[in-house]
Parts: sequence; structure tokens; C-alpha cells
Amino acid sequence: MIKLEALRVFVVVAEAGNIKDAAEIVGRTPSAVSMTLKQLEDELGGPLFQTDRKNSLTALGSILFDTAHLQLKSFDRGIRTVRAFAKSRIGSLTIASVPSVAAHLLPILLQKFLEDRPQVQVELFDMDSAQVRQMVETGAADIGFSGEPRISGSIGFTPLFKDRYKLLCSEKSGLTSLPRSILWDDLAHENLILNGSSEQIRAEAYIDIASRSLMTVHNTTSLFALVKASLGVTILPALSAFHTPDGISVLDIAETRNERVVGMLERKDGIKSPVAEAFKVLCLELFPAHLKSFGLQHVENAETYPLHRST
Repeated sequence: MIKLEALRVFVVVAEAGNIKDAAEIVGRTPSAVSMTLKQLEDELGGPLFQTDRKNSLTALGSILFDTAHLQLKSFDRGIRTVRAFAKSRIGSLTIASVPSVAAHLLPILLQKFLEDRPQVQVELFDMDSAQVRQMVETGAADIGFSGEPRISGSIGFTPLFKDRYKLLCSEKSGLTSLPRSILWDDLAHENLILNGSSEQIRAEAYIDIASRSLMTVHNTTSLFALVKASLGVTILPALSAFHTPDGISVLDIAETRNERVVGMLERKDGIKSPVAEAFKVLCLELFPAHLKSFGLQHVENAETYPLHRST
């Protein structure tokens, strides 16, 4: 069997025109180079050079040179690709994220990540927490960002920050004139528009109000439009309400357990690509400082843990 290294030695000799210079290039002794060429000729069944000076190829040598040169270039290019992948310089990254994180936190993180990895292909899906969990669980996404799911499975969850809920209503709503934070009782006679973002609120008073809701909207843009048109009020995390259209008021809620924990989701039984692992490391490194600009509370000393079924 012809070895790749033997072909490399042959190509170097053919390009150098003599064994002495070729031996220096490949870092071997002239006798070792001569031995390699002899073994290669025996393997192929014919001479590769017209003279012992090795400065002129035979017809067989010319064919081998062209073929070996192409194969070595292809092999070296392939090895560079594999090494680049291992160093997370190339590859693909699929992220599933709730809209608030996708819109406000991921752009800066991705910008930093791609500075050194311009060839990495990124696909970002903007969806609610349940869909994020499903994409990560099925392997359709490498990493997810969402509120903590309450369903067990093969997913690990790393808490990143806490985000308090806010009430959004039309600026014409009577709720805006209250001299205090909103209580759940204040919503008893309001049309509450559900949106899927407040599923972590476990206050019984809120659950009772939500159970009577007749409208659910999954798109934030549509949700804002309905609230602005006074068709109802809604509850969103503060990050989701960071930029709201004119005509909408954002009010504090008095409930003490009024916050969600947002974190990173990943499969625990799968092997992450080097690209996904590098992005995770960068997120854990940069998230704390990045959160301050949004007034969000970072979860200190967070560790990844398997999800559990709540009781």
C-alpha cells in the first residue's frame, strides 16, 4: 500500500530537483529519502525519475506527480478544515430563543462570537419557551434560551438571570392612575391577553385570572398592537417590555414572587459541536456584564442541572 508520506516525499524531490535539498525540506536524511523513493517505485512497478540525479521525471513519474500533488493538496485542505472545526472556527450553530433574549441579548453576544469565527453559519429561531425546549430536546437546536421549563427530559438548564414581570396596558387605561404597584386583584375585571411568557407565575390569584382569559397571542408585535388598541392588558417580562411602542404603559407588579428565571438549555446526552461549546463558554463569560445595561439580575454561581417535573 502506498503511504501518503511517501507521496509527499516524492513530490518534494520532484519539485526540488535533487535528493539533498528535498531531504532538508522534509527533515529526513538523503538515504532515507532514497529508500522511500525506491520503495515507491517497487510498489508502482517502474522508475519515477530518468536519472539518479532525480531532476527529470519519467512518464510514470509525471502522472504520479500530477495525481499526488492534487491528492496532497486535497488532504491538507481537509486536515485544515478538521482542525478549524475542532477549534470552533468553522461549522454551524443553531440557536432557539425566546424573543426577548433573541432581540436584546443575543445580537451583542453573536457579534463578539463571530469576530473570530466569520465562517461559522448561524441559524436563530425566535419562539416561545415550549418550542425552544422542544427544539433542544429533539436536537434541532444546539442551544436554547428560555424560561425554566417544568417538564422533565434529557435537557440541562443553566440559570442566567432573573427577570421581573410587568403589566402592559394602554396609556388610556385606568390602571395607569393607580398610586401604587399593580395587585392581582386590580386585574379581576380586565381582559387579560395571554402570551405564553408568564407561565412561570405560580400565584394562585394570577392563575385564576389567567384561566378566564379568552385571548392568547404568540407574536409580540401583534400583542403590542392589541394592548395599544385597549383590547386588553398583558403581562410580559421586563426584558420583553424594554422597548414598547408609544401608547403603551409599563407598570410594576407588587407580587413578591413575580419573576422568571431565564437560562440556557442543552441536551445532556448528546455531544456538542466545538462551535456550540465555544458559544456556551462565551455566553457564560459575557452575560453578567451584558445584563447590567438592562437592569437584570444575574444568577450567581449558576450550575447546569437536569430538569425536573414540578409537583
